[in-house]
Amino acid sequence: MTVVGRVADFPEGTHRVVEVDGRSVGVFNIGGRFYGLLNRCAHQGGPLCEARSTTGTLVSDGWRLEWAHEGEIIACPWHGLEYHVPTGQCLAFSHIRVRTYEVTVVGDDVVVTPASSRRPPAASDR
Repeated sequence: MTVVGRVADFPEGTHRVVEVDGRSVGVFNIGGRFYGLLNRCAHQGGPLCEARSTTGTLVSDGWRLEWAHEGEIIACPWHGLEYHVPTGQCLAFSHIRVRTYEVTVVGDDVVVTPASSRRPPAASDR
């Protein structure tokens, strides 16, 4: 476990890039819940979590579009590939996911648990 800051360092709707066990990780406060995402886009290794802010995205039921996942989507600043922060799922390609990290609050500390046992399932495991 790595303490990456105080709760006050992560106001709701913001994120910061921190280092955890030698890896760059984005820590997000979305609606008062904390999430961690590897700061590496699966496309070409871009600094995924260095995007300025999170947003939502358009989803379709086949006939109409609707705005969804407000504040839960991060787009890589290099090429715009979008990911759902809570799950690490790439929105454009269902077989692509980036590593997520467990983030908890202990007292006033924000704590990230290394991802060694939290690796996303391989495509062959799904």
